[in-house]
Amino acid sequence: MRAFALRLMRSPEGMAGLILLILLAAMALCAPLVYPGDPMAIAGRPMLAPFSDPAFPLGTDRLGRNVVAGLMHGARASLLVGISAALMALIAGSIVGTVAGFAGGLVEDILMRIVDAFQVVPGFLLALAFVSVTGASLPVVVVAIALGAWTGPARLVRAEVLSIRERDFVAAARTMGMHPAEIAFREILPNALPPVLALASVIVASAVLIEAALSFLGLGDPNIVTWGSMIAEGRNLLRSAPYLSIAPGLGLVATVLGVYLFGEGVAEALARRRGRA
Repeated sequence: MRAFALRLMRSPEGMAGLILLILLAAMALCAPLVYPGDPMAIAGRPMLAPFSDPAFPLGTDRLGRNVVAGLMHGARASLLVGISAALMALIAGSIVGTVAGFAGGLVEDILMRIVDAFQVVPGFLLALAFVSVTGASLPVVVVAIALGAWTGPARLVRAEVLSIRERDFVAAARTMGMHPAEIAFREILPNALPPVLALASVIVASAVLIEAALSFLGLGDPNIVTWGSMIAEGRNLLRSAPYLSIAPGLGLVATVLGVYLFGEGVAEALARRRGRA
């Protein structure tokens, strides 16, 4: 773990992404302390311009809500959705990929045809349909995004398991009488995970953008402020008050860029580890 951290620190992309993510995480964690209460509550005079009032550094929207408070609380929603959806997709995909790769035969055929069926529908359209049918809430949005993201990890884990299952340590585990499930999930899966962890950054970034798009369309959780809902709120005032959409848009750009750069650093560190091995 220490060697991996050192390799990551030698990557300029990884360090830049890590710094961005730390800043965003700090902003999200400090939101309830800096701006306690409901960020959707009216806080001042409507349509205050940025930097015109020290109490509202980025001004207020058309209802008098604090833009900075919305940004900080919106960071919590975006990071929570991105990380939760990625975890759910990685767990589901890892289980399906491990079972398919290790079992083989009919089980593999059935599971991979299910994967193919989910991959036919674009992730955003699948999330859009799921939220439209079940109703908008934060847990539903997380599940909807994960439904379209688990197929990538499943295929990658299956490919890794197929290359690992014939190795000597797996044959030794079979000789020792270990249960097949124990061999698959205790011996093979940990060795198949490193490439999948590099894919996690793509899933997180995609989840953040899909959540913003759903909120922009009015299909996000109405009780939670998100960057997508802030952009949608400001789209009718782009000429008179562009900051209402630009500020949350820059938050989205910073989040996706940070996740992407950090993922590049992780992939580079893993590649160096494999090269030395």
